[in-house]
Amino acid sequence: MSAPLVAENVTRRHKGGGGIESVSLALEPGRVTALLGPSGAGKSTLLRVFAGFEPIETGRVRAGETVLSEPGKLLPAEQRRIGLIFQDFALFPHLTALKNVAFGLAKHPRAEAEALHWLTRLGLSDRAGAYPSELSGGEQQRVAIARALAPSPRAILMDEAFSGLDPALSDAVREAAFGALAEAHIPALLVTHDPVEALAYADTIGVLHQGRLIQHGTADEVYFSPKSPEAAEALGAVNTLKPGGLAAQTFPLGAKILVRPEGVRLDPASALKARITAVRGGGPIGRCELDCGGEKLVAKGLSGAAIGEEIGLSFDPKLTFIFQTGET
Repeated sequence: MSAPLVAENVTRRHKGGGGIESVSLALEPGRVTALLGPSGAGKSTLLRVFAGFEPIETGRVRAGETVLSEPGKLLPAEQRRIGLIFQDFALFPHLTALKNVAFGLAKHPRAEAEALHWLTRLGLSDRAGAYPSELSGGEQQRVAIARALAPSPRAILMDEAFSGLDPALSDAVREAAFGALAEAHIPALLVTHDPVEALAYADTIGVLHQGRLIQHGTADEVYFSPKSPEAAEALGAVNTLKPGGLAAQTFPLGAKILVRPEGVRLDPASALKARITAVRGGGPIGRCELDCGGEKLVAKGLSGAAIGEEIGLSFDPKLTFIFQTGET
């Protein structure tokens, strides 16, 4: 049975700045953990620490009770049995899909049969004899996923693995990939800039900000109950209400108020009025720009809205976040 892959109070600093500071995170078997945060927050550094590409200054990394990293000790990446999937696929151009997957199975008594099993699991049995140049981007990524899973790794780490794919194909590739990961029942880490991807496919989400893990929980916990403005912003766009404006009318003084665009609701009975200044798209993802007494807001899903129309507004409490600042 696979064991958790765990970082305990891990610090890794870079000479030019950045890195991670006192991060603790457990990746559980059979579950996908997504890492979100702005560029430079430390997401790729944490992945590289788990992989064994970088040493650490404090704490330890372990797989179950086996210590992989601690200050002064670094088990080499090639000895960790951790699979890696990157955006650029990194396939051998001179090998077929089957040979690419079998490459890491040299000591396996049935290497090609095992490789074919994973290609079949990812819907590529009919492409086993094709070379990378003959495969689409989505097919190449599925070969890379099969290659990572074939040696029975203790964990899988994915660094922006799906961000380079054609949007029309990326959902199908993700479905195949995460289905295969569930079958393998190993810990998985997904580093991504896309909160929609994290919410759709991750069991838990960790939010990094300035090298620190500021929140970790289920997708619902992090989305609906962010612990800080930075955590709220990592999960998607928000409206920030100005002090003394709408915030002063509706919320306590000394608070920072964030409202998700999908939390801005039509409410004809509300005394809070806004004028629609722009409409882009339609349906549940349609976007409206609003002017509410000089304060600009963005709303989603206001069906039938028309430019110039005055509407009543209210805010969905589940998508409105109040953070005390101490200011008055």
